[in-house]
Amino acid sequence: MVAAEPSTLSSVLSAEQEKILACVHCGLCLEACPTYVATGDENDSPRGRIYLMRAVSEQRLGSESPSFQSHIDRCLGCRACEAACPAGVEYGQLLEAARAEISRVAPRRGVAYSVLRFALRHIWLKPGRLRAAFALARLVRNTRLARLLIKTKFASEISPQFEFALALLDGSSGYRTGSGSDQVVAGRSSGTGGPTGLLFKACVTEGLFRRVNDATKRVLEANGYLVQSPPNQVCCGALHAHAGDLAGARTLARQNIDAFQDGNAPIVTNAGGCGAMLVSYAHLLADDEGYAERARAFAARVRDIGQQLAEDGFRNGAPIGAERTTYDTSCHLLHGQHGADASLKMLWAIPDLNFALLNGSDVCCGGAGVYNLLEPELSEQVLAEKLAEIGRCGVNVLATGNAGCHMQIAAGASLAGMPLRVCHPVELLDESYRRAGYYR
Repeated sequence: MVAAEPSTLSSVLSAEQEKILACVHCGLCLEACPTYVATGDENDSPRGRIYLMRAVSEQRLGSESPSFQSHIDRCLGCRACEAACPAGVEYGQLLEAARAEISRVAPRRGVAYSVLRFALRHIWLKPGRLRAAFALARLVRNTRLARLLIKTKFASEISPQFEFALALLDGSSGYRTGSGSDQVVAGRSSGTGGPTGLLFKACVTEGLFRRVNDATKRVLEANGYLVQSPPNQVCCGALHAHAGDLAGARTLARQNIDAFQDGNAPIVTNAGGCGAMLVSYAHLLADDEGYAERARAFAARVRDIGQQLAEDGFRNGAPIGAERTTYDTSCHLLHGQHGADASLKMLWAIPDLNFALLNGSDVCCGGAGVYNLLEPELSEQVLAEKLAEIGRCGVNVLATGNAGCHMQIAAGASLAGMPLRVCHPVELLDESYRRAGYYR
């Protein structure tokens, strides 16, 4: 039996009342919030937004209020405030409830939000349509049509958002060539007879970054894992949850729980945003009698690729060259999965890596799913600071553990004329393993 969709913003806030009261008496979250730092507006801080949520729940402010909606929409959802909050307020859950309330009473207007609603309802919930959409996107990218439209200024004449959307797509291009998905792991890395690892492919990763999934599989096999990937898995539901469509997120969550079945085998991800969503299934389905216990067990099995390798130990590779390299942390990998350090350890397995620490690597890049297309001005402000830090770091290569962060930084760097290549840490480790002779 599937329970009714959980309650409204009011009941969610009631359950968190003690933490929220503590929150409004504390300002430690302010400087951790990228939107507050950018605007200096209290209502663009976690504390200010919670004030607005309380006002709505106590019926002092309507959820259709433009002030409530605009400041909730302007939140990146990076959850950096959760790490700074001494009261332990689970702000991400409150934000999703607030956006669900807005979606319920007054669907957002405008072309961008209308396109998002259509895509989430009629494409993302239909795996066949989603595969077709990504096939079309790859065609536009691989034929360099996106790059041509940007270079000729045609895209910018249509709109800056359209130009940036094409730059995001172009930014998903490969970091380097040289290791193919058909390579076989040799020696200890036979990938048979070892522990099983279940790979969560993720819709955007499989659609635009299949090379990252291939690299993840090879690296796991090189460390003795038998890698499987359930065929009926679907999108994690993060985009739906962030947009306030919790019903759609729950639909996808139930499908994934069924696809990966019950058991003890780890569910390995390589996308911080997806991983954070998968571990939140326990909360998302807490009121579902048929899935609540299974969701808790599912969430406990989720590991980022870096976490899984660090847990069991993994092999060092060979040097990959002298390019100056840095690492930028995915917000959801850091605050949702608490796996940023483990992801960084993949780079430590590469001998003689010319590595430079990036100042502010734990600060959001402004991508936040499709936030960069829905709130372009504020996203651009946050991204500009990130690019400035990368420029000061003087690197050629940046590794990050999330597809959305990859595209955001790559797009911003490209449009700014910065000679920067972006990749996933596991891609660099995969190249290191290739040069070490672990593949044949």
